Amino acid sequence: MKKKIAMIQMDIVYGEPQENFNRAKTQIANAVKTGAEIILLPELWTTGYDLKRLDEIADRDAQESIAFLSELAIEFNVTLIGGSVADQWDDGVRNSLLVIDQKGKLIHKYSKLHLFQLMDEHLYLEAGQDEADFTLDGEPAAGYICYDIRFPEWMRKSAVNGAKVMYVVAEWPKPRIDHWRALLQVRAIENQCYVVACNRVGADPKNEFGGMSLIIDPWGEFIAEGGNGEEIVTATIDYDLVDEVRGRIPVFRDRIVEKY
Repeated sequence: MKKKIAMIQMDIVYGEPQENFNRAKTQIANAVKTGAEIILLPELWTTGYDLKRLDEIADRDAQESIAFLSELAIEFNVTLIGGSVADQWDDGVRNSLLVIDQKGKLIHKYSKLHLFQLMDEHLYLEAGQDEADFTLDGEPAAGYICYDIRFPEWMRKSAVNGAKVMYVVAEWPKPRIDHWRALLQVRAIENQCYVVACNRVGADPKNEFGGMSLIIDPWGEFIAEGGNGEEIVTATIDYDLVDEVRGRIPVFRDRIVEKY
């Protein structure tokens, strides 16, 4: 089974959710024109890293974001990996990835497990306790947020559970963009799966972001790669290729887990 993917590599207006909703709506409509069946947004696309104002601008239980994405998923008959949003809970704010199917149903929410202290996430966000795994189009998948990709054991867990596609949403800074590219390629090779990774562009008061959204196949080949400006990055993935690669090099069968 094949699916066309589009990643919305967008700039984000710092601390202005309504402006970002408007921008995202326009970009999702543009992504639909490419024939995409699955569309990704980047991390914290509603607010950016305006962490100090999250108590004011975070989305209670992500309900506004879910309703917005659900309406567009139904209108355009697409699945939305709705990036992540500032998600207000009773005990604080979490950075939550949303997956909405073509019928507008929320099928998965994952709150970022690994908080990035260099950008003060630990001061303003609560770490999630969710599993990354979900099922999309009848196939196992997983979703991660930015800093998560530096923890191979976290992503390996999903691969062992069968994940064929690992979706990543990020606000990855430009100075470390070479790490972004290298880490994602290794995650694809070692887990023998597709990695679909959407990063933002632009800047906020403290950081410049690197773009370079990527789709990498189970052999580690780059099949789509964005630049450093706003654009829609597309490619078609083939779930059957994952089975082929795992069959040719049986890494998971050969694991010696009692030694790890």
